[in-house]
Amino acid sequence: MTVDDLNTAVLLGALVLVAAVFAVRLSVGTGTPSLLLYLALGVAIGEDGLGIRFDDYDLTQVLGYAALVLILAEGGLTTRWSSIRGAIAPAALLATLGTVISIVVIGTVAHLLLDVGWATGMLLGAVVSSTDAAAVFSVLRRAPLPSRLGGLLEAESGFNDAPVVIAVVSLTTVLGGGGGGHSWWFLGIEAAGELLGGAAIGLALGVLGAVGLRRVALPASGLYPITVLGVCALAYGLSAELHTSGFIAVYLAGLVLGNAELPHRPATRGFAEGVGWLAQIGLFVLLGLLVSPQDIPSQVVPALVVGFALLLVARPLSVLLSVSWFRVPLRDQAILSWGGLRGAVPIVLATVPAAAGVPGTEGVVEMVFVLVVAFTVLQAPTLPWLARRLGISEPAVRDLEVESSPLEEIGADVLQVRVGPTSHLHGLEVFELRLPEGAEVSLVVRDGRARVPDRSTTLRHGDDLLVVAVSGVREAAEDRLHALSQRGRLAGWTTPGATRLPELRPAPGRDRSGLPHQPPR
Repeated sequence: MTVDDLNTAVLLGALVLVAAVFAVRLSVGTGTPSLLLYLALGVAIGEDGLGIRFDDYDLTQVLGYAALVLILAEGGLTTRWSSIRGAIAPAALLATLGTVISIVVIGTVAHLLLDVGWATGMLLGAVVSSTDAAAVFSVLRRAPLPSRLGGLLEAESGFNDAPVVIAVVSLTTVLGGGGGGHSWWFLGIEAAGELLGGAAIGLALGVLGAVGLRRVALPASGLYPITVLGVCALAYGLSAELHTSGFIAVYLAGLVLGNAELPHRPATRGFAEGVGWLAQIGLFVLLGLLVSPQDIPSQVVPALVVGFALLLVARPLSVLLSVSWFRVPLRDQAILSWGGLRGAVPIVLATVPAAAGVPGTEGVVEMVFVLVVAFTVLQAPTLPWLARRLGISEPAVRDLEVESSPLEEIGADVLQVRVGPTSHLHGLEVFELRLPEGAEVSLVVRDGRARVPDRSTTLRHGDDLLVVAVSGVREAAEDRLHALSQRGRLAGWTTPGATRLPELRPAPGRDRSGLPHQPPR
């Protein structure tokens, strides 16, 4: 590549990126999932559009894996543990047992209706059985679903990439003649070992990374998000090198780091969201570029056959047999079934047998492309409607944002609190906050003007508060603020122990951070 080639690539890449960013706004306004616009953009600049020819399955697989690492890291970093705590067990079972059920059902349908061999049918089932993390994280977080369902779908989409990748690679190896004569039960035990090993590595690196970042004060706040993302990538790389599941490792490492008490946590989440969007844009545009439009018409019927079998039989059956053990109501199961969105992951996985030249998988990339487009159009826009019809819709509102910065020398933290437009902190006086001992509101910024509050200062929507808390009570202070933001004065009665929280009465003067402290009047 010459400098002139680089200039052209940068120009074209920047135009595609800007167009994709504007497509996000268009998707929000029209309700069209953004992944469809990205795929269309890739097709538009491909061989039948602007004339860019791209048919390298091996490179697509490598870049697709790299993008999935970033997407899963972003998913873990931006998922709140509180929203998925109760969903871990059903999500794990749905991501494993449910995946196996989907593979078997789709394999049977493909064998009976599409006239392919049993092993090839199972490979096709493995390719399409994974719910897509990018689709789930981008669509479901705007859907009015209760946290119990949104959390379960998010956790499942984060977990099930790993077993599906193992299944696709194993079946591709077997069909390609490289299975080494191993039996199916041996491959199953090997897959379980890879999942457990990857989970252990991801959790361990997440904990070690969180401890290290809390103990080391980096010289610039921008280094924290980079370091966090680096730890997630390290979890993937180490797991892959040790022949365990890198995808489960990167998601769990991100989940641990995203819920740890780290400095600049909101900034880290914002950075991760930006990287995740960039990975999604690049991945979907690349996949759209890979598809040959002239090969699509011949794959429409097989795609619809597999897609309806997946939507109406395989997914509901896998949900029923996986989560019924946890007494999940049938109407919730209906949402889980309809919310099993497909996206980039099946298309990326379709490149694995295509690159290996597995017999009977010709045109599989185009078939999966049609399936993803058709059923995303069907499922994503109708999901909020279905939730309302079933009476389980629940709007999600971000009413309070808290960012933390460390004061290493005095063992304290500064919490920057933004009072959102729906927060019940509005109208409360400072003395009514009753923060735990060791925490105090030191500054209130309103309309660009800062003032040191007294006990009777009334908070308003849009206020920015600076709360100084010693390290040992920071979490309790955050919990108290979130409880007040959700329930207002009633938090003192509905939050256990909240009425017993004493007030801080700091000495006058300034601490080493230079922030003023005033005794209560």
